[in-house]
Amino acid sequence: MRAAAPAPTVADRKFDLLSLGTFAALGLPDGMLGTAWPAMRHSFGAPVGDLGLILLFGTIGSVAVAAVVGRLIRRLGAAAVLAIAGSCAALAFIGYAAAPGLWLVLSVGPLTGVAAGMMDGALNTVVALTGRPRLLNLLHGFYGVGSAIGPLVVTAAILAGSWRPAYLLLAALDVVAACCWAVYRRNVPTPAAAAALAADGAAGGAGGAGPADATDEPTRGWSRRRVVAVLTLGLVVFFVYTGLEVSAGQWETSYVRGHLGLSASAAGLAAFGYWGALTAVRIGLALPAKAPSAHTVIRYGLLLSIVGCGLIWWQPDTVVVVLAFALIGASLAGVFPALIAVTPERIGAERAQHAIAWQVGAAAAGGSGISAVIGLLIDSTSLAVLGPALVVLSIVLCCANWALTALAPIRA
Repeated sequence: MRAAAPAPTVADRKFDLLSLGTFAALGLPDGMLGTAWPAMRHSFGAPVGDLGLILLFGTIGSVAVAAVVGRLIRRLGAAAVLAIAGSCAALAFIGYAAAPGLWLVLSVGPLTGVAAGMMDGALNTVVALTGRPRLLNLLHGFYGVGSAIGPLVVTAAILAGSWRPAYLLLAALDVVAACCWAVYRRNVPTPAAAAALAADGAAGGAGGAGPADATDEPTRGWSRRRVVAVLTLGLVVFFVYTGLEVSAGQWETSYVRGHLGLSASAAGLAAFGYWGALTAVRIGLALPAKAPSAHTVIRYGLLLSIVGCGLIWWQPDTVVVVLAFALIGASLAGVFPALIAVTPERIGAERAQHAIAWQVGAAAAGGSGISAVIGLLIDSTSLAVLGPALVVLSIVLCCANWALTALAPIRA
């Protein structure tokens, strides 16, 4: 008979609370930038499409660090990696707040990407390999908390006179996070320990679905070509998924202000609706003892996102468009954590230790790269191009996920 799971220790609770707080801080700048951009570009005298450049420069750091996150965690420990990431983020956002021109924002852009890639990769890897899908959903829910609060923080700062204090507040939060990880470094599990825990769970007998059940090496018997195809398709899915999520969130404010004519305060509330829906659904998925399966969350989330994107393209009414953005946020909410959670099940825990960091890097590249391309399209045409661009992304995402599931099925 399988032994009962031990009650969470004080160290476990500290790790959980720090992880949730870190993901909230990770989400803040993503929610802030799109809302701040109309005021920022006025300060710098920059065209609207240059938002894509900021996102693209951030990608440079995220992609570069994705290749080494796994090794850094093994050598330094996850806590040290997270403390370094918080320090890098604080320096970068001080640069944002003090920037006399767009050139400085672009110069520190790679540093923001490095920080985000280290935070995202380290925590997703550690939590996914401990077989705690509810904590994984809560992590991404707290990312949504940060991204939902972000537009409100920036809107309040703009109404008070300037967008810059919002980034000083963000820098201070990152300093606090870095100090906390440095102090509580002994309470953080390593990926190796997490993998061993998963293996022990699988050997203990029948249990719930999760990484522990994936240690029987699901890729056994696969050809090398199939393994490469699954890993590549996984990167494509994360790339396109985050491109869709970030593009909808970052360009919404510019779209509803420049194309639909909403005021700054109304646009800030609309952006809050998008990130708020993302947050509420993620936290909601973490609350039930028996949540919907990952397969269900991914399949129906992607289908509903097509509906939301289609409504934005159709544009029957301003209120409908604002609600459609919220629908996209709600439908995509559970997809990212579900994709992370099933990675060990698809390819085994050993490969997942490295693959998750690469997936996070692909996600960062997609979020910035696709948003930048949309910015170029907006500059060469108009903001009206956002609707059809989102529709194309949502359809491509559905097709890529269908192909991935066909090659590497997950439990329904």
